[in-house]
Amino acid sequence: MTLPRNGNRRSIDNEMRMTQNETIAALKATFVGFVLAMHPVYAQDAAPGEWLKKMASAVQTTNYEGTVIRIQDGVADALKVVHVVSDDVVREKVIIQEGNNLEIIRNGNEVHFIMPEKKSVLVEEWDDKSTLFSTLPSSDIRFGSEYDLSIVRKERIAGRKSIMLAIRPHDGFRYGHRIWLDIATGFPLQTKLMDEHGDAIEQVKFADITLDAEIDVSALQPSINIDDFRWYAEPQRTITKEAASDWVSDNLPPGFLLTSTRSERKSDTDEAVMHMMFSDGLANVSVFVEPGLDMTISGRTRAGASNAFSILVGEFCVTAVGEVPAVTVEQIARSMQAP
Repeated sequence: MTLPRNGNRRSIDNEMRMTQNETIAALKATFVGFVLAMHPVYAQDAAPGEWLKKMASAVQTTNYEGTVIRIQDGVADALKVVHVVSDDVVREKVIIQEGNNLEIIRNGNEVHFIMPEKKSVLVEEWDDKSTLFSTLPSSDIRFGSEYDLSIVRKERIAGRKSIMLAIRPHDGFRYGHRIWLDIATGFPLQTKLMDEHGDAIEQVKFADITLDAEIDVSALQPSINIDDFRWYAEPQRTITKEAASDWVSDNLPPGFLLTSTRSERKSDTDEAVMHMMFSDGLANVSVFVEPGLDMTISGRTRAGASNAFSILVGEFCVTAVGEVPAVTVEQIARSMQAP
């Protein structure tokens, strides 16, 4: 170090401090550069839409087991879950820890509901709906018109590093989402469905989880002996076919469009029900039209995050149902016009 020309001790101390500060600043810059290289900031991370694609793939292909806390209408359930995907077939066991210890065993599209208290097993056919993630958005949603999608922050969920995504609607006709994705795999570790007031109406959160582990086939078997249980089978699933309809809507909420029209009937009846699907790209609303002169119209009903509204239109009962606010299903049902 070069001494100041006047040789003053105070000047020497000041220069020494300046030199030390410059050295510390240089070290800080080097350290920050190293950290940023190891942990890129959000601008260098995958875009929010890419995270959704990663999530969709993880849900379809990941084997996992763990403990899930599910909260619906303020009631919390603890679930033990084992989930295996093999040759594109989903095999799963869910045990509800409280109450009647219901077990759900899924093998592809066949599901067994094991009820220990009644010593019975109910067999149903399912489609590809998920036991835990039925409200998750798909990866091909077009954002911008009705929703905003953003990365909020990074957190730890179930002991794993996660990134939180927020899907925020522009109006009160649809729900919002908060999704925490495992950074390593994209698997959803926690989800919240948010109502029009910003409150969580449905939550799913893993308390502990093991991802992509080898799971023995015995883990998917019933945890109790059901040899002497009585077995019941639900009637065969609804027979569905594409069909045209003269029913129209003259006042859909913004962003909702008709996406499909089908004729459905149970295999043991001849009476057909018209099923129309409306969607904004994320939220879906089903509208069912059936002869309704002999039916009792109930108006508004709600179950968990799902709302329904029924109304008599001429000689038909029109029911709109979906995981959307009550105002949405009511407006869609009232907008339906008979041919």
